[in-house]
Amino acid sequence: MSYNILALNNISEKGLCLLPSAEYSISEEDNNPDAILLRSNNMHDYDIPKSLKAMGRAGAGVNNIPLDKMSDAGVVVFNAPGANSNAVKELVIAAMLMSCRNLVAGHNFAKNLQGTDEEIHKQVEAGKKNFGGFELPNRTLGVIGLGAIGVRIANAARLLGMRVIGFDPRISIDNAWGLDANVEKAKNLEQVLEEADFITFHVPLVEATKDIINEESLQTMKDNVIILNFARNGIVNDKAVCKGLDSGKVYSYICDFPSNLLNGHDRVVTLPHLGASTREAEENCAIMVAEQVKDYLENGNIKNSVNLPNVEAPRKGVTRITIINKNVPDMLGQVSRILGKTGTNISQMINDSRGELAYSIVDVDSTISQQVEMELAEIEGVLKLRVL
Repeated sequence: MSYNILALNNISEKGLCLLPSAEYSISEEDNNPDAILLRSNNMHDYDIPKSLKAMGRAGAGVNNIPLDKMSDAGVVVFNAPGANSNAVKELVIAAMLMSCRNLVAGHNFAKNLQGTDEEIHKQVEAGKKNFGGFELPNRTLGVIGLGAIGVRIANAARLLGMRVIGFDPRISIDNAWGLDANVEKAKNLEQVLEEADFITFHVPLVEATKDIINEESLQTMKDNVIILNFARNGIVNDKAVCKGLDSGKVYSYICDFPSNLLNGHDRVVTLPHLGASTREAEENCAIMVAEQVKDYLENGNIKNSVNLPNVEAPRKGVTRITIINKNVPDMLGQVSRILGKTGTNISQMINDSRGELAYSIVDVDSTISQQVEMELAEIEGVLKLRVL
């Protein structure tokens, strides 16, 4: 069987080469793709074709993908959590150093000096006192969100001699195991805001995280706090931060989200969304999503989906049936009855749910007819059925 892949946004060849040309046709234009691989392309106005089975986002955030529409169409959306975590970690550490040592302001000062070399040297000696900074050891870093990125940042900061306090009510067991034992666990978000000299965010933009930093929360923070945002625009309220900079509450703000307001402030450093912009991160993300999409198309396994449960199993039997359906009662019972009346033996059945959706892998000991496939697909609530 062959599959059509629509690849957008220059997906790294390191990922695309995992989809062999004998089985996969990859192009930048395809009206009937089986899967789409993308990075930042806005898919909210995309008309979902019936052929589409999977979408792989070569990155962590999925704000550019309409998850509700994809779920209603039975399309599995994958992402690449952790694949760009080292790149973001390095950028956050660089941002802390830029801010505490006033590197950007110092660079701008030096770059704009004029005169002979001797005159420039004199200006340097006279002006360097304006850019004195401070060191990281014994300062407190607050990390909001202890996923793959947050854990790496917390551990790196500990190696730099910083005190680190983190908050994440949904931290996974794997990430908790990977966290330095000396990272302190905050009781709540407020504790982090009150104690941090630096604060960095690594959470998605949802209603609960919108404007975490606002005029009210800034009042609870230390004077001269340094705020870093390489997660999502909207987590930090720009107007509130600028007021905090003017009053001296905030020492500096470094983020990945330029705007006219922020660019007009001399204690703000904005970068052009560089969080995952390294060759290694792009390759890692492409490899991860390509592997996940390939495994789903060929074997029906789901790993790192953002809209469906993770369900994986080695094949057992002759035919594999996969079913995406609304999470309603008696779905598995109906599937079993339809297969049972034709004498089809189920060798393995695995099911899990996530919110309003459920996913099942059903391995059977024989092939099934088109009539049986049609009956299964017509069960009320089934969104996508595949026979592999």
